[in-house]
Amino acid sequence: MIVALNNKCNLKKDEYLEYINQLDSISSSSQLIICPTFLNVGMKEVHNVKLGAQNVSAKEQGAHTGEVSSDQLKSYGVQYTIVGHSERRESQKETNAEVHEKLVRLFEQDITPILCIGESLEERQANQVEKVLEEELTTAIEGLTEEQKERLIIAYEPIWAIGTGVIPTNEEIRDVFLFIKKYLPTSKILYGGSANDENIDTLKEIKEIDGYLLGGLSLKIEKLKVFLSKCE
Repeated sequence: MIVALNNKCNLKKDEYLEYINQLDSISSSSQLIICPTFLNVGMKEVHNVKLGAQNVSAKEQGAHTGEVSSDQLKSYGVQYTIVGHSERRESQKETNAEVHEKLVRLFEQDITPILCIGESLEERQANQVEKVLEEELTTAIEGLTEEQKERLIIAYEPIWAIGTGVIPTNEEIRDVFLFIKKYLPTSKILYGGSANDENIDTLKEIKEIDGYLLGGLSLKIEKLKVFLSKCE
């Protein structure tokens, strides 16, 4: 089981150092991936957790103020990077084409992308889930090699479920996972969108889920421990 911890824009320096100390004490059979803010990437080594990042530039190193390139991430030991998170697609107006370029940059540095895809509530109500996911997927993976497609991790995050505590039914999630498998039959697929220590018992009934992308829960160590224990 893969469990990626997206800290988002949280944890100041001292808070992060304490957080890492707590993470280091967790024993789990799941593969944990910590994705802190850029300021905290590489601040302190975590022995039982892989290092990830929350974003990467679509550009190579150069005159791109405020950007962080894939080779810079590589130099800090980053092994995974979240790409195309719904919050960036919305607030930063990231396009599917830009997401594709980010995947290319990451694979150039042998960093595994965690590609986020998902639909809004309006799109689900309009029965456009598969249309939206197909557009996001096909543009993102265009031109990738079969080996790269196999390495690519997909995180399905229904936008309307993020931070709301409301999640799709197991049948709805399973249908989406099977749809994704049509394009990427060997890729690992994570579920994101209000997964927590209370609904994990229901979610774990979905055998197609290979892991989880956690946001708010990633910051709550005691609840995270409960979540991970239930994943066993």
